[in-house]
Amino acid sequence: MRLRTLLVTVTATLAAASSPAAATSGTAAATGTTAHSCSSAVAIEGFSDALDKTTYDGTFVGNLSALSVGLPHSRLRPGGGTPAGGIAALSDRSSLFTLDPKTLKPTGVVGLADENGAPLDSEGLAVDRDGTLLITSETEPSVRRYSRDGKILDRLPVPDALRVAPAGRATSNLTFEGLTLLPGGHTLLAGMEGSLSGDTPGVVRFQTWTRHGKHFGLAAQYGYRTDTGLGVSETAAAPDGRLLVLERGFTAGYGNTVRLYLADLRHATDTSRVDTLTGQAGVRLARKTLLADLADCPSLGARARQPQPNPLLDNIEGMTVTGVRHGRLSLLLVSDDNQNPAQITRLYSLRVRLPHSAAQDA
Repeated sequence: MRLRTLLVTVTATLAAASSPAAATSGTAAATGTTAHSCSSAVAIEGFSDALDKTTYDGTFVGNLSALSVGLPHSRLRPGGGTPAGGIAALSDRSSLFTLDPKTLKPTGVVGLADENGAPLDSEGLAVDRDGTLLITSETEPSVRRYSRDGKILDRLPVPDALRVAPAGRATSNLTFEGLTLLPGGHTLLAGMEGSLSGDTPGVVRFQTWTRHGKHFGLAAQYGYRTDTGLGVSETAAAPDGRLLVLERGFTAGYGNTVRLYLADLRHATDTSRVDTLTGQAGVRLARKTLLADLADCPSLGARARQPQPNPLLDNIEGMTVTGVRHGRLSLLLVSDDNQNPAQITRLYSLRVRLPHSAAQDA
């Protein structure tokens, strides 16, 4: 599918997000695009493989693990920023790309590193209200604040239990996979991909920080139960404070499973002082509601390079809300090709109608 098919939706929703009236409107109206139903709550409006196996300014455009919008003016490159409403795309190989909001083609790239100049396993991304960048690395794990030109400004504290063993109880490569700022920008949330040693398998932890000036301090933590065999690959805040959660898994010979959930943390227990999550009385996990299994989406003519339950699917890792229009959220998703010829860097445009409440206990 041509890139412009996807851009019709993305450009329109970025414009809607910049208009307060459009962003808050709940009026039903024709959107001018054809909705293809994945479920009663989710429709796919397009996809694009235009970035697959491409390079920009000598850097491979792939391994994309996170997306974010709402960056300041000018291009994201040393000494600069990004277009208003532009899209930042994070590679887990220590590169941060700017994608033009109209063409979704790269317009800039910044290299990232830790305090010693070493590369990151950069997986989660949130853009703060001043344009600074909050980026996770799965290695320790860590959350660092970067300037728009890639300089480290700060490093957030991380609870000891969430660190990779033997320093903590986390498993390597199953730590901070998702990152998002909740509405208002006062709370940052990171989603662990996998369970801590000692916790019930499938129960993962969401860690939050609250803002104190330009810095963030440790705050509440919540438990969330994933479906069997799946891990959390991304989190994104909905405008009402609830949380969109991507759960993902892979089975050789079958392919990817990718499900989109809505999580509600409002009545969940703060687990920051709960040593192990084993189903004990009095600990309430986040409630979640299935919005769609993406295998149920129409394939739209997509082709896969390895077995998949739906050829549209690949290793989807990144997700961001690009706007709100007519009471529905517009989402942009991206798959991580792992620089593997059998996988694809694919962008997806979804339209989501949120239920009034997350109705089932996890």
